[in-house]
This record gives sequence, structure tokens and C-alpha cells, in this order.
Amino acid sequence: MFGRKKKKSLHPHIDTLIGANTHITGDINFTGGLRIDGHISGNVMATDDEHSTLVLSTEGSIKGKIKVANVVINGTVTGPIQAQEYLELQEKAKVYGDVQYGSLEIHLGACVEGKMIHQNKPDAENAQQAEIMITLLPSAAEKQTASTKNDAVQ
Repeated sequence: MFGRKKKKSLHPHIDTLIGANTHITGDINFTGGLRIDGHISGNVMATDDEHSTLVLSTEGSIKGKIKVANVVINGTVTGPIQAQEYLELQEKAKVYGDVQYGSLEIHLGACVEGKMIHQNKPDAENAQQAEIMITLLPSAAEKQTASTKNDAVQ
């Protein structure tokens, strides 16, 4: 009742773990939850846009683009991050690249060298109102027809 607001629910479990002594060169595409304790040279992308979670541990690093709905970073990322839903930068996070996020949590000590860009999701109601306004405005052809009718009446 009087508690904090609930955090965005992340994927409830980790489906894949990349160990601390692992080095991967190449792109990674995944669904569900992925935890990286090792080092990746390549892009990390989720195929399930809404329910995917990436966790990068303190010793982990990624050199490449990240595109995942929910991202928790405590390691080093060199490249752009696109977190459509939720991004958490923990105290040892170091990001060298632009960051796009839906909602953001930054802990004391996190470092970002790049642009921070908030992604606004268009409201369904606002989009519907814009569509209604467009249909209510007369087109140029309708205006021409109306002015021709007015000239004929005079």
C-alpha cells in the first residue's frame, strides 16, 4: 500500500549463461533471459522484443550493438544500446556509446560516454486522436470543390 512503485518485471529466469572464461566473436540472437559473464565481440540481439532480458555481469564485456527489451549492465559495453523497455546501469557499468531506453535506473558510480535518448512510445489514445483530426480536416480537393460551388451560387 505505501511501498515503492513496482519495477518493470524482467524475464523471470536466465535461459542461457555465457561463462567468465568464454570469448565469443560473432553475433548472438536469443530469446528469454541471457546472462553474460564472459566477453562478446559482436552484436547481442533478442528475437522476442517484449519479454527478453540481458544481464551483463561485472567481469563481462560486449563490443557491439545491444538490442534487447530489458537490459541490466554492470560490466563494460562498447557500442550502442537499445533497451525498448527497461535499462538498469549498476555501479560498475561502463558504457561507451549511445543509449536508447524506455525507462532508466542508474546507480551511483555508473558511467556513460554517449547520448542518452528516451524512447517515447506513442499513446494509443493520442494516435487515435491524431487520426481523427486528420480525417476531419478537409483535403485540398474538397476545399476546391467547396469554393467552386460557392462561386456558382453567387
